[in-house]
Amino acid sequence: MSNRSIIIMVLVLIGATAYLLLKGDGDIDMGGEKHGAEAVHVEEAKKVAPAPAAPAEAPAADAKK
Repeated sequence: MSNRSIIIMVLVLIGATAYLLLKGDGDIDMGGEKHGAEAVHVEEAKKVAPAPAAPAEAPAADAKK
């Protein structure tokens, strides 16, 4: 393959990737790191979520079998 065809292929892939990311209804923010009121903290959402229930322990009679 020539260098020209490789460059064209890379540009097509970059364009297709950008198109799919922007049109895929994803929340893409290319603005960089956020500070202040617009910053979203995921750790706060983790604190609100209930803890998963502990698995039930097997009875002692079943464990000896």
